[in-house]
Amino acid sequence: MNRIRSFFVIAFLGACFTSFAQNDVKNKFNPINTGVTSLGIAPDARGGSMGDLGAATDPDVNSQYWNPAKYAFAFSRAGVSVSYTPWLRKLVNDINLAYVAGYWKFGSSDLQALSASLRYFSLGSINITDDGGNVTNSINPYEMAFDLGYSRKLSQSFSMGVVFRFIYSDLAYDETEGMKGAAAFAADISGYQTFYPIVGRSECQWSWGFNISNIGSKVSYDGGNNSAFLPTNLRLGTTFLFPLADYNTLALSLDLNKLLVPAAPRQEDYLDVEGKEDREAYEAAKEKYQSTSPISGIFKSFSDAPGGFKEELQEINFSVGAEYAYNNQFFLRAGYYNENKYKGNRKYFTFGAGFALKVLRLDAAYVVATAQSSPLDQTLRFSLSFDMDGIKDLVGRRRR
Repeated sequence: MNRIRSFFVIAFLGACFTSFAQNDVKNKFNPINTGVTSLGIAPDARGGSMGDLGAATDPDVNSQYWNPAKYAFAFSRAGVSVSYTPWLRKLVNDINLAYVAGYWKFGSSDLQALSASLRYFSLGSINITDDGGNVTNSINPYEMAFDLGYSRKLSQSFSMGVVFRFIYSDLAYDETEGMKGAAAFAADISGYQTFYPIVGRSECQWSWGFNISNIGSKVSYDGGNNSAFLPTNLRLGTTFLFPLADYNTLALSLDLNKLLVPAAPRQEDYLDVEGKEDREAYEAAKEKYQSTSPISGIFKSFSDAPGGFKEELQEINFSVGAEYAYNNQFFLRAGYYNENKYKGNRKYFTFGAGFALKVLRLDAAYVVATAQSSPLDQTLRFSLSFDMDGIKDLVGRRRR
């Protein structure tokens, strides 16, 4: 069995979230490494068309990923959405992300909601070759996650939510080499607040939200000898929506993201007094890193960057986006996502549109990367959402 396979899939997943460093920055290139990186892919077209944001945008069916606390403020009693993303189409044609989400507001007080989602990330088919280059097998690696969430209003303007998640990553390793699929459990904690201030003579809407996602156990493909942190992430966001004219509104949004994962040690950061590599110190640092618990890692992630506070600030990614709506039926969206060049160098513009009826809504998104060599360029996303209240009304009218 060719051992190259044992590293190929992980390296390929890493390419999803990292653009290649230029020669002048490669020595400072120090992205945060995590396991199950597909959990960081925006699954739906609305958030994906606004620069990959959604911490404080209006509640919709896909709030489970961005901020599940928003479900408590959803207008409809229930909804279901299906999303599909052909991933890295500039490189391959069989990597895809499928996502299903839904929620249900229960009780007569309109205070609480249950939600669920399922994501399935397929890496397509990979041929396995022997040392002579002959194809001996074909594997189909994938990663999936299933969520259950609960959200509740704690006041007229503020809500909180919690999500519990089961994660499974099967990179189709050979169990005879001691490698196998990895499972993990995680949780999200989120909050959302919205106000309706009067600006001039117009009633506007200002919202803010946060979501700490993927707080959970590590993943390991070799029985715990080597483990990786989940992509625990802190998302903070705000949105300001104001009317332009009758039936016309514009929403402006900003999200900030930081991975709550400690930086892995690098050999070049451990040198002896003569400036040579100190292998012993480096191995000790790696052992300490491997023994760090996920909760300890969250706190260490704010102060462990080799470059100090300046590098900690470089770990914060930002997204800006705008959404124009006409009569809540026609939508135009645009956004921009920025990641520091030393932490992954993902920089791209996003565009999208949507059309809504009482029963359903269709959204599409498109990515335009600033770097021509970026594998994220020309990424498409599609989402189809169903409003259960609208379907109920439609069925009721037909029965009369």
